[in-house]
Amino acid sequence: MLHRWLAPWLRLQTLAIAFVATLALSGCGYNQFQQLDEQTKAAWSEVLNQYQRRADLIPNIVATVKGEANFEQETLTKVIEARAKATSIQATPELVNDPEAFDKFQKAQGELTGALSRLMVVSEQYPNLKANAAFQDLRVQLEGTENRITVARNRYIKTVADYNVLARSFPTNLTASMFGYKVKPSFTVQNEAQISAPPTISFDKPASK
Repeated sequence: MLHRWLAPWLRLQTLAIAFVATLALSGCGYNQFQQLDEQTKAAWSEVLNQYQRRADLIPNIVATVKGEANFEQETLTKVIEARAKATSIQATPELVNDPEAFDKFQKAQGELTGALSRLMVVSEQYPNLKANAAFQDLRVQLEGTENRITVARNRYIKTVADYNVLARSFPTNLTASMFGYKVKPSFTVQNEAQISAPPTISFDKPASK
């Protein structure tokens, strides 16, 4: 008889403990960590998609430029090398939890941005390229991709900032420590204004030699 009476009571007690634990986890930011972690992964995936889109454009750009006689080979070589370096880094979802690997990835993409900018400036010295419809179409695609990269980076920066505030604040930092939610690295720039502006690609001035 005692066993029959205790069984329902124990079940109720277990449910009550589970309910209290759920409230405690929610109040300490556990659910927020889950949500922001997923948002961060989604934002990072979009950054990678846009960088891959740019990488896929480069072989066509290089092939078109190679057809121009006497094109500045050093500039072309730097683009090819920068692309190879950027695409050699395995940009897995785990990379956002590795500050050193993330910094290496960011620097490689920055070098590629600079090399592409130089290539586009130099191309202005060649009338045949300026009149080449295929090259101009690739240039427009590159500009659009750079803008999409900026939008994706900004979204990632904002999501990581929200996540990191939660990971560093009390009492949610206790939850972060308990469940292994570490602070995530983010993109950095020397000038904060660059965050809201795409990388500059000028088509107005010829490059100086």
